[in-house]
Amino acid sequence: MTQRHLTPALGCLAALLAGGLTTLTASPFELWWLGPIAAGLVYLGIHDLTAGQAALRGWCYGVGLFGSGASWVYVSIHDYGYTGVPLAVLLTTLFVAGLALFFAVTLGLYRRLCGPRLGFLTFAGAWVLGEWLRTWLFTGFPWLLLGTAHVDSPLAAWAPIGGVYLLSLLTALTGTLGVELLRRRWWAAIPIAMMWLAPLALPQQWTTPTGEPVRVALLQGNLPQLIKWTPEGQRVAADTYRELTRQQSDGIDLIIWPEAALPMFEDEARPILERVQTNLPPETTLLTGILQRDENRRYYNSVVGVGDVEGEYRKAHLVPFGEYLPLETLLSGTIAFFDLPMPAMTPGPSQQAPIRAAGLTIGNAICYEIIYPDLVAERARSADLLLTVSNDTWFGASIGPLQHLQMARLRALENGRYLARATSNGVTAIIDPQGNVTVQAPRFETTSISGEVSPMAGLTPFGRTGSWPVWLLAGLMILPGLRLKR
Repeated sequence: MTQRHLTPALGCLAALLAGGLTTLTASPFELWWLGPIAAGLVYLGIHDLTAGQAALRGWCYGVGLFGSGASWVYVSIHDYGYTGVPLAVLLTTLFVAGLALFFAVTLGLYRRLCGPRLGFLTFAGAWVLGEWLRTWLFTGFPWLLLGTAHVDSPLAAWAPIGGVYLLSLLTALTGTLGVELLRRRWWAAIPIAMMWLAPLALPQQWTTPTGEPVRVALLQGNLPQLIKWTPEGQRVAADTYRELTRQQSDGIDLIIWPEAALPMFEDEARPILERVQTNLPPETTLLTGILQRDENRRYYNSVVGVGDVEGEYRKAHLVPFGEYLPLETLLSGTIAFFDLPMPAMTPGPSQQAPIRAAGLTIGNAICYEIIYPDLVAERARSADLLLTVSNDTWFGASIGPLQHLQMARLRALENGRYLARATSNGVTAIIDPQGNVTVQAPRFETTSISGEVSPMAGLTPFGRTGSWPVWLLAGLMILPGLRLKR
């Protein structure tokens, strides 16, 4: 297929298909090889379009991506947000259509500013700058980034060097060069081969274990979300986590409960935690996700500990609409009109000292925070273990929690750190510094897992710099294609 054969209408259909293919690259499907094909389908014929037509193509891609890969938000809106089916469908549709605008803006601006000169290069750079925009604008939503799926591909060795955005860049560039190959520009095979074969010569591990391994146990209570915050749910939660803790064998150094394991505030939960502590061996430490409140009626999503623990962590990057209301002065009336729950969490400080527990310095990322590569890299620089606690019960039996786990795996690989992931009903797992799951609990079961983690010393190149070198590279890649208009 050549450029002249791809009409604007057919291009939009191809972009919609490409969005669905991108979802198939992510967990649980993990068909990572579809990523370059998806990028190539969006790129094909892009320079024959007007800026408006390119924006429409980008929007179609976004609808295909988020409609197939992130519409699981319907579960939390309808099942747990006490919202009727028509309104839940409407809100999910608006969510998908709104997120798709990021791709509309990216491709519209790209077509307005860039010509066909070195298009295979400039398009890949624009793609990554679009992902950068989606990472921070309106608090950001870096879910289903193109590079995430490559935690399991031959490109994985690039992750400790440039993180997920470098993987996205290489994936998009493979797709655009693949289109050039279809146009019989055989030279395009050379850079493709270089990108995919270079990992064979790259280091497989940038960090090294330091000190003795630590035995950890992660508990998964599997409590029904709909009754969790009732008096009965509080009793069941306390009994469940006490019993799961009691079942842990001797020799466990660190026990971890998930996000909001006890559905109450810390001051209410302290007596329960202290009773649990009295039954633990002196050398065992307990960390748990918990809600906190202060004297000014501010609420925090936190991680605290009992036993030999120094410090605590308060979630800094909150979930929009779930934990806080963005543009509150504009949207509060709409929320009240539809009788929706009003989120009321307060973010913790952006700079927080790591928790010290069981001889480990622990970098925390609560639930949603784990999808932000630079936030996690910042935590990892002063830590020798990464910890994320989460409550993915909100997303039911959808693919959302599996995508969430995949992103956590990539954070471990990017930073060369073990990562412990404790969740309410799955997926609870221990991940090694290469991004491999070493132990995993089955979903939707009341259970626990245990294993060893090693404190890791040293930093990966990505851990030192974060994502800005790749963002800068993406910007430079656009320069050759810029055109000046009067």
